[in-house]
Amino acid sequence: MNADPALYTLKKEELFDRFSTQETGLSDEEAKARLEKYGPNKLSEKKRVSAFEIYLSQFKSILVLILIVAAALTYTVYFFGEKERSDLIEGSLILAIVFLITALGFIQEYRAERAIAALKKLLAFKAIVLRDGKQKEIDTTFLVPGDLVILEEGIKIPADIRLIEAASLHTNESSLTGESVPVQKVAAPLGGSLPIADQKNMVFAGTVVTRGRGFGIVVETGDDTQIGKIARFVAETKKEETPIQKRLNRLGQILGWGTIAVSVLVFVFIVFFAEGFSQLSLLQRVLHSFIVAVALAVAAIPEGLPAVVTISLAFGTQRILKRNALVRQLSSVETLGSVDVICADKTGTLTAGEMTVREIYYDGATYMVSGVGHSLSGDFFLAGEKIKPATLNLILKAGLACNNARLEKNEAVLGDPTEEALIISAYKAGLETIGKRIHEVPFSSERKMMSVVVSEESGRVVYTKGAPEMILARCTKIIDGGRIVPLNAAVKKNILDKNDALANAALRVLGFAYRDVNDLDQNNLESDLVFIGLQAMMDSPRKEVADLVDRCVGSGIRVVMITGDHLATAKAVASEIGIRGEAITGADLAILSEAEFEKRVETINVYARVDPEHKLRIVEALKKAGHLVAMTGDGVNDAPALKRADIGVAMGITGTDVAKEAADMVLLDDQFGTIVAAIEEGRGIFDNIRKFVDYLLSCNVGEVLVVFFGLLIFKDLPLTAVMLLWINVITDGLPAIALGLDPAEKGILSFPPKKFQGQIINARIWAEIAFFGFALTVATLGIFFFNLPEGLGEARAAAFMAIIIFELVRIANIRSGYKIPLKGNLWLLVAVAASILLQMAIVYIPSLASLFKVSPIDAFDWFYIATVSLLLFFIFKLVDQILDRLSAFAFPKLTNK
Repeated sequence: MNADPALYTLKKEELFDRFSTQETGLSDEEAKARLEKYGPNKLSEKKRVSAFEIYLSQFKSILVLILIVAAALTYTVYFFGEKERSDLIEGSLILAIVFLITALGFIQEYRAERAIAALKKLLAFKAIVLRDGKQKEIDTTFLVPGDLVILEEGIKIPADIRLIEAASLHTNESSLTGESVPVQKVAAPLGGSLPIADQKNMVFAGTVVTRGRGFGIVVETGDDTQIGKIARFVAETKKEETPIQKRLNRLGQILGWGTIAVSVLVFVFIVFFAEGFSQLSLLQRVLHSFIVAVALAVAAIPEGLPAVVTISLAFGTQRILKRNALVRQLSSVETLGSVDVICADKTGTLTAGEMTVREIYYDGATYMVSGVGHSLSGDFFLAGEKIKPATLNLILKAGLACNNARLEKNEAVLGDPTEEALIISAYKAGLETIGKRIHEVPFSSERKMMSVVVSEESGRVVYTKGAPEMILARCTKIIDGGRIVPLNAAVKKNILDKNDALANAALRVLGFAYRDVNDLDQNNLESDLVFIGLQAMMDSPRKEVADLVDRCVGSGIRVVMITGDHLATAKAVASEIGIRGEAITGADLAILSEAEFEKRVETINVYARVDPEHKLRIVEALKKAGHLVAMTGDGVNDAPALKRADIGVAMGITGTDVAKEAADMVLLDDQFGTIVAAIEEGRGIFDNIRKFVDYLLSCNVGEVLVVFFGLLIFKDLPLTAVMLLWINVITDGLPAIALGLDPAEKGILSFPPKKFQGQIINARIWAEIAFFGFALTVATLGIFFFNLPEGLGEARAAAFMAIIIFELVRIANIRSGYKIPLKGNLWLLVAVAASILLQMAIVYIPSLASLFKVSPIDAFDWFYIATVSLLLFFIFKLVDQILDRLSAFAFPKLTNK
């Protein structure tokens, strides 16, 4: 639809006529037709990078460009020089390997891009619409002009909407108008020519409902919305490198400069001192020296590390997704494994989230209610005797009236769990409808209560529900023996004592009140109320939570429970699931100074009756104490705490759009076990990154040392330029990628968090890299030396085969330090087997062997390679054990792997 500034002037009937919409909403067929006409409800995005563009980007690498220049120089020497066939072959091999390197880089980036793109598709938000007279939850991208949308507190407005109904509706429009104060909305038509900020009966895409409820008609979608017009040509947010990638890039720069220095020395040594090149002309020596130096740089610099990191993170998020957690940012994955405190909401996370009314306190008597979960079947009992529920009609009606949940035809209940329980308790008594609601004062965490005004046959009635102490503070009367009598202090105390008794039994208690009203004076609606009674409900801990808490505590991960429930309820549930420690209320927290709280934050594991703003204070104190914190939340006011936490975790089922946008991770099932599973996967990803970084640097450092010391000792190259480039393809390619796809090792949650909080390459890893580089150099130059009497070609062939096998043995050695079965990563077995087969083809297929100037190696060489491989494997295991002991006793900075 074209933007029409007069939309805010139209009446409801005129709006329906303009958009061809009925009271029952659009039909599915009409919505589908409009979706084809207007397109999906989303902003234009930057053009997707094509596979060809990804491939071309591989040639931006300075090392790749230098190799191409080297190949071109080789061809130049061939065509304008002595036309030696070796120059033509070497140039062709360099180009072939360049294309192999760029192909591997393309595969890495293409898979990473597609994995990230797949995750983005899962980040879409939902909207509740009215279609064919039924409420439906749909992806916001499927909204079309004319749709009728239900708006609730905490949702992000999915499109430009003209309001038809508004109950204390407030929105935050700072993203559009810059106005920081929430704007109160109305449903009535407005006159005059009004700017966006004054169109009080309009809500706009990208803004947020901070309070109240509303109902309206979609008038603009996608790029035609107000925010879409502003951002029409704005591309997606620029993708930033993860912290790990930044650290590894810095490491790569350090290694790069070091490698360049070594390469320059190698270049000078070959030109002036290498005996194997003495018969060549100066121009040829310079050219070949340049090619060797470049090849050495390519072999030494781990240019593929950032791409492999991205692949590991992207596929790690896919594994986490299979365990019902959606990680919104790749950079968050590396933080997951480091978490040492989980601040979890009780309701729906530690507990099942299905509240059921168990007891009702009314007119001085306690009634028991049977039934489980969301089942609509159940009976009412007094002193063990089954009764007719008509006695409880007033309190059940109050629970049904003060309610924004709804019961679908398939008996599924949608809404807040406590309100779901109230609907079900009323339905059990046969109460399914009330009078027409004409006004609402929404619940807020500050007031801890809500009220509605209902038009009944007898007149207007205000019903109020909320925390019992808050309700009692507004009441002056009570029902006693069916009569309304004054409420005195003694009766109030009895009610509060009953409330405490119910709460101590791990029940959540809500109080109810009412009074007849003649007008809608909002200042007095919730005063002079008649107290009705209490409904107490239970949300039992999930069966698996106690075991999960025990596993977390055993590994050094502290579990902190946060709830808005009564302190006694919080203590009862905490005790049942194994959370030990001090428990305080939000009121207690509020009176603590920062210094006092920072001292006590290490001992407090249960927070009850807290407001959302308390969560931010808890996060701040824990982080100041040096902890890495995961914080759960679902409401609008939870957003600051979710953003401030190291890992903000939003509820996918009950969470608001605002909470989901502020969070780093979204739980698709709202379960505590999913947080623990995500931490396990995060730890596995951290280990994988450490494994392949260790592997790549070990091999690359070893290759540099082999060439450098080979030149010093033998005055010749033990490995040619094309051999070095080929080794880079074989070892830095598929095996390294496959190593990053390892599953998390068994029992990874049993390790302390500190293991995953250190640097990727710590002193321990550097010690391993140094030792392997030395061992690889000795082993490779040893076989080169033994074969040298038979000729330089035979010696290089043996060293060529040996160094690749030794580097693949390094994979087995690194992986043996983790409890992961071989079958746990079949891709790694395939990659290693493929590398060996390719190398065998180079050595044993004559046409390929001639290109690399190698010959088949004999039985002695294979015996040497096999014996030394086994020896290296066990020596590395022994070194691991020595480093473990040094780490534990002598050198605490050499932290465990």
